[in-house]
Formats: sequence, C-alpha cells, structure tokens
Amino acid sequence: MAKSETLHDAFIDELRDTYDAEKQIIKALPKMVKAASSPGLKAAFTAHLEETRGQVGRLEQVFASLDEKVRGKHCDGVAGILEEGKAIMEEDFDESTMDACLIAGAQRVEHYEMAAYGTLVAWARAMGHSDAARLLEATLNEEKAADGKLSKLAEGGINQDAADMAHPSEEPDHNAPAAKKKAQKPAKKATRRR
Repeated sequence: MAKSETLHDAFIDELRDTYDAEKQIIKALPKMVKAASSPGLKAAFTAHLEETRGQVGRLEQVFASLDEKVRGKHCDGVAGILEEGKAIMEEDFDESTMDACLIAGAQRVEHYEMAAYGTLVAWARAMGHSDAARLLEATLNEEKAADGKLSKLAEGGINQDAADMAHPSEEPDHNAPAAKKKAQKPAKKATRRR
C-alpha cells in the first residue's frame, strides 16, 4: 500500500507551484511595463519586477531552510491569468483603457498570489516552520502592498480617464444651466388664505 502524503508534501508542492508562478511573472512584467502608458503604472510595474526577483530569492531561502531542492512545478493558475493579460495587450484599446485593463490583470495575479502566500504562511506556522513562515509572510505583505498601489493608481485617475474616453462629454447645451437652475429652485410653499 502506498504511503499517504502529508501536509508537508502539500506545502512543498505549493511552494514549487508558487516558485514557478513568480518566475512566470518575472517574464511577464517587462511586457506590462512596455504596454503601460501611465508613468505611475510603468514605475509600479518596474518596482514590482525588482520586488518579485527578491521574492524568488526568498522562496529559495525557504526551500533551503527545509532542506528541499529548489525547483518549480508549472503553475497553471498564473499561466492562465497571464495568458488573459497577453490577450488584452494585443487589443487595440486607447491608452487609458489599456492601463485600466493592465491594472485589472495585475490585480488578478496579486490576488492569486495573496491566496497562495496566505496558505503557505498558515501551513508553515502550523508545522512549526517559523523561519519559512517569516520569509513567506514578508512576501505576502509585499503582494498586499502591490495590490494597494494598483488600486490607488486605478482610483487616482486611470479608471476615470478610461471612463471619460468611453463616454466623452457631449457639446454643452447652452439652455441646460437655466433648466438646471429652474429644477433646483425650491417650490414655493402654498399659503392658505384665511
């Protein structure tokens, strides 16, 4: 009878999956930098590329702390998300819309990573791998911060710029202000005669 695998085996499998995911992201980020038009978004992707390289190094430290061989296992989840992102970059969107779509795709990746790292941290703690948990938690915090930066960029103007391109304001109606004022005037109170 074959020996059942344990949580430790699942943990190593998840580490390998996450290691591969980070390697895929390192290949994708330069393309995202190139596709972005917002200087802030380009800077965020460039900074996260460097951060991701550090995260790979941290994962290698985790493998070493567990006396495990450093190797990846193809991460289908991130591969699928990145494939969707690649398809978006091939679209003929205006610059603002492309930036909004790049943020959406990048946040899908961040959320996937937050879920993976959250699980890895919890399992490492449960099994008493405190060094691994500390290293993994540092990366989890970086992923959360990256997601926050992307939200700030989106909400700080990129989404609105894209929306404005989708629905440009029409020529002003010169009668509109008068009609608007009339509509805003409070109705006169009816007075009763006694």
